[in-house]
Amino acid sequence: MAVRVVMLSKGVLWEAFEKMSENLLSHITALLDQAGIADGSFHHALSGTHLLRHRATTDLTATVYRPLLCLILQGAKQVGSTTRTLTVDAGQSLIVSHTLPVVSRITEASTESPYTALVFPLDLDLLRALAPAVLPALNAPSSDPFSICLCDTDPSLTDALLRYFLQCEEEETRKLLAPITSREIHARLLIGPHAQVLQRLLWHESTASRIHMATRDIQANLSETIVVGELATRIGMSNSSFFEQFKAVTGTSPLQYQKDLRLLKARDDLRTSRAKISEVAFAVGYESSAQFSREYSRKFGKSPRQDRELVPAD
Repeated sequence: MAVRVVMLSKGVLWEAFEKMSENLLSHITALLDQAGIADGSFHHALSGTHLLRHRATTDLTATVYRPLLCLILQGAKQVGSTTRTLTVDAGQSLIVSHTLPVVSRITEASTESPYTALVFPLDLDLLRALAPAVLPALNAPSSDPFSICLCDTDPSLTDALLRYFLQCEEEETRKLLAPITSREIHARLLIGPHAQVLQRLLWHESTASRIHMATRDIQANLSETIVVGELATRIGMSNSSFFEQFKAVTGTSPLQYQKDLRLLKARDDLRTSRAKISEVAFAVGYESSAQFSREYSRKFGKSPRQDRELVPAD
């Protein structure tokens, strides 16, 4: 009899979770409809999140992910680095703990069931403030060091996200309750399925935190040539260990990481400024316009000039 009660409880909980997911999907869909976004992304200023919807599959797209939570509500996508690829289905979520150049594509989408997702940026300072209460979890067995972590979405996290969006709709609850719920969301990430990848990052002596320091150094000095030995010394690692761990965490080498960030920054600059292509190339660290054009074309499938013509600067 007791077993039947437990089974019923699990069934009721699963139905409640499915209902919450449907409610969150309906709410995000309504926000996208209100914004007039049939296909593409939308920055929802009230919540500080990004909402995405695509009615068809897409080709590979290169972009930069900063620390974030991405919840897939409908459809599926592939995301990864040059050496690692993860498939994310509806009902799953991923955490990105480091700034990463990634490639992604929508693999499941249709007019009837468009790919729909939300991206919740992570506040690393808030996570650090919360982390001391859960640091003992770092004693858990080590797992994959890759800085993109994929898990089934925790029902309590779905519930918190729905409440957060609803609270952001009204000024009073947005000011009083939404910050509390945002704190809850961060706390649940530290104690839920995604906990270990975040705790590794926040513990100042961990490999993940050292690699995080290295990626910040590369980002801050994007146009400068990387001297791997000097960078390894600054973060307190040997050359061989640094190279190995950098690739394990980011999915790429330090030099490739910098090259990808340079090219992505150049693409943004081409689309948002009227600077000459050679000026854009030199600004991100290239000494040769010809080399820049070759590597740009290889990465994006179009030359810098063709890319600029497709998306004219304002």
